[in-house]
Amino acid sequence: MKEFPPPKKKKPGVLHSLQDPPAFRKALTKWFHRTQKNYPWRQTTDPYAILVSEVMLQQTTVKSVIANRRYELFLEAFPHVEALAAASEEQILRAWEGLGYYRRVRNLQKTAQAVLSEHEGTFPKNVPELLALPGVGPYTSAAVASFADDQLVPLVDGNVARVFARIFDDSTEIDSPQGTRQLWEWARALTKGSQHGGRSYNAALMELGQQICTLKAPQCHDCPVRDFCQCSAPGTLPRKKQKRAILAIEEHALWHIKGNTILLAQPTGGRREGFWQLPLREAETLAHLDPVDQSKYTITHHRVQVSVYDMRGQPKLDLQNNEEWVPLENLDQIPISTPYRKIIQRLS
Repeated sequence: MKEFPPPKKKKPGVLHSLQDPPAFRKALTKWFHRTQKNYPWRQTTDPYAILVSEVMLQQTTVKSVIANRRYELFLEAFPHVEALAAASEEQILRAWEGLGYYRRVRNLQKTAQAVLSEHEGTFPKNVPELLALPGVGPYTSAAVASFADDQLVPLVDGNVARVFARIFDDSTEIDSPQGTRQLWEWARALTKGSQHGGRSYNAALMELGQQICTLKAPQCHDCPVRDFCQCSAPGTLPRKKQKRAILAIEEHALWHIKGNTILLAQPTGGRREGFWQLPLREAETLAHLDPVDQSKYTITHHRVQVSVYDMRGQPKLDLQNNEEWVPLENLDQIPISTPYRKIIQRLS
């Protein structure tokens, strides 16, 4: 095991986690067993169900997933890899609707298909084989190995990165190449000394960041590993690279009902591929109309304002190639981008 020197400015009575990883893990898991949250994905060791939860939670808050039963509903629709592998894109997009970042569910389906074709339907257990699956990165492969098979393997997500930056009082930008390498080096060092116990330890490490070592209001007095923490100003850490500027975009959409059908468009390419939405036009072509609905939404680095115009009673509209009349009764079955589904629900 690599020997780590004590910190240069060690606070009196403070331990160093890298000099005694088992003690650090013991303090953390003891707290976790007493206070852990009862999330539904913690009630299973099925690697498929765990993979679904990890992919779903990558860019969606725990609160949102829990409040809307996203996890349970997805597993009801696709209870095993065979069901997900065989589903149509329309089915998986509809099931994922509202969670955003839809590349995740497309990759999730590719993973299910690879497990069937390359592993006879059984998930591999070791991290390198998990990492070879399409759409599975270092964090996800470690999470599946930890929570499905209890392997004590290094794991770093956003919460863990924040915990490590503070525990080691490190001001390196955590989203820089140097910072990423350092985080995983610490993660590997802290798992030395055992091969099992990863289920509790890694869950505890992430929950510490979620519940105690939070971004804006760290509760240091309640921290189960405060004796190992080198940080004297947690509010200043972690450091990240400067964020990209938010771009303002305007979308001008058509509201057109004819009988029991509605005019929708299905973009090809881009973040909304596979989803339906209200058709868009250039602002100049709609300048003579007043909007019947206006709303805003944010996606990645864009803040979008949508203005909707009622086209009933207007001159005949030339449809574009990706536009068609869709029966109103089908709206619940097809995937519609969330901002536009909300608009449709309001105007309906």
